[in-house]
Amino acid sequence: MKKAIVLCAGRGTRLRPLTFTTAKHLIPIANKPILFYSLESIARAGIEEVGIVVNPFNKEEFRKIIGNGESFGLKITYIVQEEPKGLAHAVLVSKGFLGDDDFLMYLGDNLILEDLSKFLRDFEQSDYAASILLSPVKDPTRFGVAVMDGDRVLKVVEKPKVPPSNLAIVGLYLFRNKIFEGIENIKPSWRGELEITDAIEYLIEKGEKVKGYIIYGWWKDTGKPDDLLEANRKILMQINEEILGSVDEKSDIQGTVMIGKATRIVNSVIRGPVVVGENCFIKDTYIGPYTSVGNNVILEDCELENSIVMDDCSIIGIEKRVDSSILGKGVSVRSSKKRPTSLNLILGDMSRVEF
Repeated sequence: MKKAIVLCAGRGTRLRPLTFTTAKHLIPIANKPILFYSLESIARAGIEEVGIVVNPFNKEEFRKIIGNGESFGLKITYIVQEEPKGLAHAVLVSKGFLGDDDFLMYLGDNLILEDLSKFLRDFEQSDYAASILLSPVKDPTRFGVAVMDGDRVLKVVEKPKVPPSNLAIVGLYLFRNKIFEGIENIKPSWRGELEITDAIEYLIEKGEKVKGYIIYGWWKDTGKPDDLLEANRKILMQINEEILGSVDEKSDIQGTVMIGKATRIVNSVIRGPVVVGENCFIKDTYIGPYTSVGNNVILEDCELENSIVMDDCSIIGIEKRVDSSILGKGVSVRSSKKRPTSLNLILGDMSRVEF
C-alpha cells in the first residue's frame, strides 16, 4: 500500500477560539503540530504518497507549514473539500488522487500511538474489502460502533443512542477501491453528511468482508481542550532530556526536560516532563510537570503546570498558578500595579477565563 488520505477539512468548532486562527490539526502537542505525529506514523508504515483533504479556508496554512512533504519522506498532494459533507464525501473528492489503489484513511485530529505496519501488512495479505481500527470505550454513543464475530465486522452504526457494543471505530481505516461503490449507493444521514460507516455497512450487506482490528493502547480524538491536554501529557512522557539553552546556577532542573536553543533560564525551577522551545526567557518562575512552552515565550514571576503555552506568549507577575490551561499564539497575561485595581480583558469568541 503506497497511498493514504488524511482528513483535515474540519473547522474545529469545539476548540474555538484557538481554531479561529489555527487549524485544529496544526495545534501543537509537546511543541509539534498534531498532524506531524500522524504523518510520521504513516511514513514509518511505508506509505509514500499522502493526500491531505483540506477546506478552502485552511489550504494555504497547511501548505505553508507542511509544504510538499519532503521533510517527512512523503509526497503530499492537497485536496480541497469545498463543503463539510462527511467523511465519505471526503473520500469521494479524493478519487482523482487515489485512482484504483488501495489506501489508508486517517482522521487528522486523531493521535494514534500504535505501529501501523502490522495493520497494513495484515490487510494487504487478506481478501477483505475494508479493515477498521477499533478500541473499547466507556461512551460508545460518541463514536461509530462495530459489532464483531471473531475478527470480522458484522455491522457498523454511527453514534448509536443504544450502542450494540463498546467497540468504537478509531480514526483509521484501510480500503480497497470497492469503497467507492459503497459511497455511491448511500444517502446523506440526518446530519446531511455522507457517513463512511454507511458505506462500510453497504459493503457488509453485499457480502464483502470487513475486518476489525482491536487495539488496547492509547489513542485520542483531540477534539476538545481537555483532549489536547491529555495528549500533551502522553507525548511529554516519552521525551528525552535535551538542554540546548542556558541554565544559570540558581535554577533547578528536575526530571526529563527539553530546552531549546537560545533559551535562558534564570532563578527558576522546571520539573519535568516539560518541553521549552527556542529563544524563550524564563525568570523567577516555576514550570511544573506536563507543560509545553513554545518558541519566543517570556515567563517571569509566575507558576504554571499541566498546560500548553504556544509561541510568542508572555505571562508576567501572576500570583496564582496557571494550571490545565491552553494559551494560543501571542497571548499576554500579566498583572497590573496601577490603581484603581481592575481586570482588563480582551477575549475572542468562546474564550473561557476563571478567577
